[in-house]
Amino acid sequence: MAAIVEKGDTISVHYTGRLADGEIFDSSEGRAPLKFTVGAGQMIPGFDAAVVGMAQGDKKTISIAPDQAYGERSDDFLFDFPRANVPADMEVEEGMQVHLQDSAGNPVPATVVSIGEETIKMDCNHPLAGKTLEFDISIAETGLEPDKHDCSPSCGSCCGDCGH
Repeated sequence: MAAIVEKGDTISVHYTGRLADGEIFDSSEGRAPLKFTVGAGQMIPGFDAAVVGMAQGDKKTISIAPDQAYGERSDDFLFDFPRANVPADMEVEEGMQVHLQDSAGNPVPATVVSIGEETIKMDCNHPLAGKTLEFDISIAETGLEPDKHDCSPSCGSCCGDCGH
């Protein structure tokens, strides 16, 4: 009998993610299965919870509420960005995805909501925030070894298990 997936196991899955209206927002179709360690924070909480108890070859369809996915949308993540800070050669359009930096230099994805004369309204909510997500999940493989992280100083960030 196949091993039952538990928190801490490294597995690979094939998946298709859909919105409630059926629009597919992501899929592993045509790619290698997605490998991750269950419960390690690599996946949204609802996805992590859904694979626990499954076994290699098992398939199921799940629905994940916003609080177990990317959270609710928040007006706290809307802000005005000075147009003067936009490079002169960059054309900005409503709906455009841009990458800003937080005070620590980390990339922050944002969507241009509106363009005014002096400011550009940006939305830093995750594009899937506030949405119920549906996933078809198929466990491709269990019992995998976690990926080794490059924990050299050139890693660029602390990976948590190398002491840098």
